[in-house]
Order: sequence, then C-alpha cells, then structure tokens
Amino acid sequence: MDTNIQPILEKSLAGERLDFDDCLTLFKSHDLLALGHAADVIRQRKHPEGYVTYIVDRNINYTNWCYVDCDFCAFYRHRQDPDAYVMERDELGKKIQETLDLGGELILMQGGLHPKLKLDWYEDLLRWIKANYRIHIHGFSPPELDWFAKINRMSLREMLIRLQDAGLDSIPGGGAEILTDHARNEISPKKCTADEWLEVMRQGHLVGLKSSATMMYGHVESYAERVEHLVRLRDLQDETGGFTAFICWSLQPTNTRMEHIPPAGSFEYLKTLAISRLFLDNFNNFQSSWVTQGPKIGQLSLKFGANDMGGTMIEENVVSKAGTVYCMPIEEIERTISELGYIPKRRNFFYEILNN
Repeated sequence: MDTNIQPILEKSLAGERLDFDDCLTLFKSHDLLALGHAADVIRQRKHPEGYVTYIVDRNINYTNWCYVDCDFCAFYRHRQDPDAYVMERDELGKKIQETLDLGGELILMQGGLHPKLKLDWYEDLLRWIKANYRIHIHGFSPPELDWFAKINRMSLREMLIRLQDAGLDSIPGGGAEILTDHARNEISPKKCTADEWLEVMRQGHLVGLKSSATMMYGHVESYAERVEHLVRLRDLQDETGGFTAFICWSLQPTNTRMEHIPPAGSFEYLKTLAISRLFLDNFNNFQSSWVTQGPKIGQLSLKFGANDMGGTMIEENVVSKAGTVYCMPIEEIERTISELGYIPKRRNFFYEILNN
C-alpha cells in the first residue's frame, strides 16, 4: 500500500471526516486497489442491504438552441443552424409514452440556454406533461434555471416555485463541470459561475426540490480543483441535505473544441469515484457512469463506491454527440448487477425501491 494514504484511509474508515489536504493526497496516489477497497467498505456500511439499484428513465432534450458555446459540448446549435430545433409537443408526448410503456419512472428533461423562450413557455410545457402523463419530471440543470431567472428578471426562489407549481419534481445536477472559477472561465465562460450553480441548488433545496450532483473532470482542472469541487458540494449538503446522489464522469472530447485533450481513462474514473465516496461522507448514493465508461467499468464501479447503476437511458443525446454510445437494456443492467452477487432493484428518483 501507498504509505502516504494509509493513515488517511484509516481515518476515513474510523468515521472521521477527511479534509482538503487528505483528499488532495488521495488524488495524487496511484494505489487504486487501496482506494477502491476503502470506498467499498464505506459503501457496504451505508448500504448493507445487498442490492444495487437502477432506474428506468429517458433523456429528453427539448431544444439544442444555446448561446453559451461551451468548449466541451458537441450538442448545442445556434438559431441559424439547419439542425437547430425546439421539440414539438407531439414528439415529446410520443417519447414520454414510450418511456411509460417500458416501465419508465422518470424523464430527464434538459436543453440548451435558449435566448428567447420565457418562463410561461416552460410552465405551460410542465403543466401539459403533468395533465397527460404520470411521470416524474427531473428537469432543467442549474445553468438553465439560472438563465431562466436572469432573462425573466426574477429571483431564483420565485422562478423555482413557479416551475415547481407547474409540475417540476426535481433538479438534475448537470452543468457543474468543475466548480471553480478557473475551470469554468476556461471551458464555459458564458455559463453560470460556480457560486451561481450552487445558489440555484441551495434555493431549489430550500423550496423542497431535491437534486443530484455531478462532476465532469479530465480537462483543464487540477487535482486541487477537483477537491475544491467536492468540498463545495459537501458544504452545501451539510447546509441543506438536498442532494440525493453524486455522479462523476470524464470529459468526452470527440467532436468538440477540446478534441486535443486525451480522454481520461478507466483508472482515473475509478480513482475519482472511490475518492468521492470517501470524501462525500454526507452523500448516500453514488451512481455508476456506465454511459461514458462502458458496461464493464460500470460494473467494476460497484466495487469502487457506487451503489447504483443509474438509468437505463432509453435515449441519450448529449454524450452520444461526443462520440460515446453505450446502451444497456434492463436485462443487461440486471445481469451486470447479479454477476457481482447483488440483487438488482428498480427505484424511483428518491431511491425508494419499486420491486420489493
């Protein structure tokens, strides 16, 4: 074992909270097996029940019009582009019904930062979905919500309450990337700041909207910035308790302005996941990122801190535009879980088991 990390792992396993320097030391280590073993022990303590969860869901991107031009994004289009779109309700309804027919519980609804759509458009959309379909709407990342408040000239709280009243059920953790000014200024200078991302989540939690939290690493950030990201998430979770899960994934650079950056591999993914499990001691659930890492590493992540396989992803458009296309039907997700000796259990957004 790397002797530099042994006392830190022992500290974590003894139930003591890790600090910034502890976490940075772990990131500088290459002792993947020691990190993974410690994360697995912590995972088993939090989840002794012997099952691994997943959700049947679908990503629906209601528009690809976006003005912020993030360097890492292959999905966005400008208004004049021939393949720019705002999804018609007929198509949206068809996608939701297909999701329900497959036993789906949730739609993850996100889009670009559209320069023209006002809040009443989103309210009408949410009300229409809820009037016609019984489904959980996990919608609008913090950059979108921050944008809605700005272009409608209203407070985050008022905007969030109006969307909640119209049918919004929870907030996805997208658009976090790395929560430091340096990283965001480099790769997404037009997008909301780290403080603004966190404030959207704070206000969402305060009005009763739970959310997930994410981190996209492997681009311009340092290890210290990854630690700062985790510190800020842990601090907000201490304050609100509103995060249900954490998901990390590596930059997918294909077809983006960041193609020159070699993609971070599975070693870095498993290390980052394991360290996140050790550091984020107030998060119960960690999702496997098999959509970016593939089914095999997705399975291995269940031994590196993850207790959930995430969604079946009936449809996924953003990562796939960056050249990464992995798909797992329900049967394969359940087999992947069972092969490790766990019982697969289907859940809802709140991690309530649906098939006891």
